[in-house]
Order: sequence, then C-alpha cells, then structure tokens
Amino acid sequence: MNENIKEKVISGHKNGMTMLLVGILLYALAFGGVVFSAVYMENGGTGFMGTGLFTICLIYLCVGWLLFLGLEVLKPGEALVLTLFGKYIGTLKGDGFFFVNPFATAFNPAADTKLGQSGDISDGKKNAVASALTIQATGTSSGIKAGSSKKISLKVMTLSNSKQKVNDVLGNPVEIAVAVMWKVTDTAKAVFAVDNFKEYLSLQCDSAVRNVVKLYPYDITENVDTTGDGKADDGSLRGSTEVVANRIKDEIQSKVSDAGLEIVDARITYLAYAPEIAAAMLQRQQASAVVDARKLIVDGAVGMVEMALERLNEKQMVQLDEERKAAMVSNLLVVLCGNHDAQPIVNSGSLY
Repeated sequence: MNENIKEKVISGHKNGMTMLLVGILLYALAFGGVVFSAVYMENGGTGFMGTGLFTICLIYLCVGWLLFLGLEVLKPGEALVLTLFGKYIGTLKGDGFFFVNPFATAFNPAADTKLGQSGDISDGKKNAVASALTIQATGTSSGIKAGSSKKISLKVMTLSNSKQKVNDVLGNPVEIAVAVMWKVTDTAKAVFAVDNFKEYLSLQCDSAVRNVVKLYPYDITENVDTTGDGKADDGSLRGSTEVVANRIKDEIQSKVSDAGLEIVDARITYLAYAPEIAAAMLQRQQASAVVDARKLIVDGAVGMVEMALERLNEKQMVQLDEERKAAMVSNLLVVLCGNHDAQPIVNSGSLY
C-alpha cells in the first residue's frame, strides 16, 4: 500500500456562491458586449469596441461555462477527493458551497460499487440491487461536476455480507452472517492505497469471519482451546457471541487500517448449523437434553426413595426385610421415573 500519501484537507474555499454570482454576471456582461459590439459595427464603428470586444465576449460565451465546473456542494458527512492532472491536491470536507480549480477531477474508484450496506444509493441507477456486490469498471471524470457519485461518505455505514458456510473447530459446517459498522477516516488512503476500498472491506470481512469461526466450536465442547492459552475453555459460537464478534472486529481492523477505514463495531446477525447436518445436530441436542432430564429425574427419585425408607424406619410402621425393601425401591423408581402416570393395583390380602 502507498503509505506516502497523506490526507490534505482543503480549507478556505467556501466561496461557491460568490463565484456563481460572478459567473452569471460575466455571462450577462459578455452577452451585452456581443450585442453592443454588433450594433456598434453595424453603425460603421471600427477598432477594439467593434471587432475586438465582439471576439472577446463571444469567446467567453463559448468557454465561460468552465468556471461553473469548479462549483461543488457538500452536505454534512461528505468529502470529495480532488486530483489535478493526476496529482492529488487535497480533500474537501465539511458542508457548504465550494469553489475549486475547474480543471480538478473528483476521484473515487468505489463510487459505483454496490454492497449490501447502508449508504449505497445511486441516483442514476435506481434498480441497483443493494444486496449483491456489483463492481462496474469506471474511469475518472473529466471534471469535478462529473459527479455527485464521486463523493465519499464519512458517516458510519453498516455492511451486511451474505451468509457464509464455514467449518468450526470440530469440522462441523456452520452458516454465519456478520454486520460490520464502519466509516472512512482517511480519504486519501481510502482511494489511493487500495483499488476499491468497498470491495476490499467486503473481502476482508469474509476472510476475518472464516479465520475466527474456525477457532470455535458451535456449542460448548470439552477439551477445546479457543483463546490460544493452551487451556480448554467454555468458548463457543453460540454461547460467546460477544467475544467472537469483538475478535472478528479486531481481525478486520488489523487488515483495513492502512486503507483509511475504521471498524466501529461488528455483530453476528445469523448463526446456525448448515442444512445438511442441522437435522442430525438437532437430534443430538434433543438426545443430550433427554439424558440430562432423565439424570435429574433419577437423582430426584433416588432421593425420594431414600427419604421414604428413612421415614418408615423412624416411624417403625412396617418391618421390611431386604427383599421387600428391594421390591419397594424398584416399584417407587418405576413410578417416579416413568413417562406416564402409574396404574395402581390394590392388594386387599396380606402383604406377604
């Protein structure tokens, strides 16, 4: 990347209204001069007031419009990078009505790049699909008024790339989407250090997501080190979304700093197993949930049986031998651990 180019902010050029009025006044004078000199020559006049004045005014009427090419209006949060015959001369920032060199060229190679993000609005292409990345080959404009599309937004914008399929640390395919909030901090680096800063940012976002996601399991897994300290931890994509998002943000920032971009924030907007394994993983989660629930039920049932036996011994209501205790424990566990209500059978005879 070209690190020698530094942003130069052009100041003291908010005199667009004055130059507009001067241009209009000069056009009016030139038109009047043409009429006056024509009448003067028709009446037999000669000299400068005739041919000379007519020629000068006529030339200005033909080329005077070039003065208006130096007029530019900027709204809050906009900037314009200007070059003069291929040389960077500075950046217009701040809102106002500016006048600069009419031969200056507005340069923004990413002007017609459409990303799935906020801020990508083109007046000339109303049917552009913002969710698709469309790169169109464009050259530099021949004048500063080539357009408003050459302006660079300094506002915080949100980039939402399409969902990616990435393998987690266990090799399971996962679909993930990330929203990245970013802004341009150095306009010179943004347009000169990389070929297209919007496309560059989009590709770096995809790369960072892949680099970070492959370090984490989808769910909490034993014996997995996600921090790189050599110790197993509880980090996961589903349970540590804040940590994962911050790590993705730092990864992207390290790649785009030299392009004059700042990553304000990053958030995971979509996370799920890939469709081909989603059903199997759902069954696995359901089975794990059933096992955990059964374990809890069994623990509770054993405690209730112990309590029942202790209370019977304390009250000395019934004397049970080991065989009867085993039968009672078995019956109680069947009743307490069953999925359905037990159907009691009343014994009206002897206990034995």
